[in-house]
Amino acid sequence: MSIPASQRIFLDNNSTTRLLDEVVDLVAEQYRTHYANPGSAHADGRQARRVLEDARELIASLLGAKPQEVIFTSGGTESINLAIQGFLTGAPGEIALPAGEHPATVNTIRRLAARGIKQALIPLDAEGRLQTEALNQFAWDQIQLVTLVLAHNETGVIQEIAPLATLCEEHRIPLHLDCVQAIGKIPFQFQDSGATAVSLAAHKFHGPRGIGALIVKEGARLHPQIAGGHQERGKRAGTEPVALAAGMARALECAVRDRDQRAQHVAKLRDRLQQGLSEQCEPVVINGSQLHRLPNTLNISFPGLDGEALLISLDLAGISCSLGSACASGSRDPAPVLLAMGCAERVYRSAVRLSLSFLNTSEEIEEAISRISRVVNQLRS
Repeated sequence: MSIPASQRIFLDNNSTTRLLDEVVDLVAEQYRTHYANPGSAHADGRQARRVLEDARELIASLLGAKPQEVIFTSGGTESINLAIQGFLTGAPGEIALPAGEHPATVNTIRRLAARGIKQALIPLDAEGRLQTEALNQFAWDQIQLVTLVLAHNETGVIQEIAPLATLCEEHRIPLHLDCVQAIGKIPFQFQDSGATAVSLAAHKFHGPRGIGALIVKEGARLHPQIAGGHQERGKRAGTEPVALAAGMARALECAVRDRDQRAQHVAKLRDRLQQGLSEQCEPVVINGSQLHRLPNTLNISFPGLDGEALLISLDLAGISCSLGSACASGSRDPAPVLLAMGCAERVYRSAVRLSLSFLNTSEEIEEAISRISRVVNQLRS
């Protein structure tokens, strides 16, 4: 018997989040009132342009950037594509990145192989953190771009980027950070990061889907990837979605304003979830650093089980979670980041990702512990 929608527990917030009610209301109001093309010269167009630029200015101020550095895109995937392809426009060379990056990065680089772009992989340790000592072995004169996830979408592991940023600055190499999971959950200031470009997506912090941004340091040379008009200062053609931009700015404003309170809440819930499952589902393995991770993310393995079978059973029990990146769903391959961390097969084959939001409650987590434990123990028996 299926679980009623009202009784389901959503623990897949790294794939997407529920829109805030005030964001829904704001987007709807903007669609009703500022529907004109912001590129039009008439009064209606100018009003829509003002809403768009207000959103750009707010996002920039919240993230320590300049308004002219914010390029609106359709989301995280486009932002990552624009950064990687936009910086790699010259002669064949290498792009440095850790193993186990998001599919938007991995598949974009794979397509660039025909142009002679090669990968220089930065190894990860057993906790999913960069092995920074390996950076000294790179042929930096061959590297054209460095890209990495700041906070990993599958494990939640947060990287220390200062050593990498220093090397990129010394060798004058662009540094791109995939901050899609990080922004809105942990403090981030673009001007202090050392990055040349940063990708983000509104739907990861309770904003609308279909809108994201690439923040690019002023003066950096980025080649546009979409042919068309001169929108977004010539970096991204296409009529700008005014209402979505306004919704993104409002959601980010709420996320930054309430970040500490949200983080404390979800970290407490995550730790209780981890504790309960560890006690009731032995043996379990927690994947990734438990010190350097997002407050909302728990990547946990139940050795002896098959992750896909577990995922199906949890869905039937009313638990929404995932095996990893939603962009890799449909693939039976193990999570590349867990392989890069050197996890044993019994660990990476039984891993699931449980990701929370501030909208989850203590009561939901207690019920989740009960349901997940029951499913795990039944499958094992």
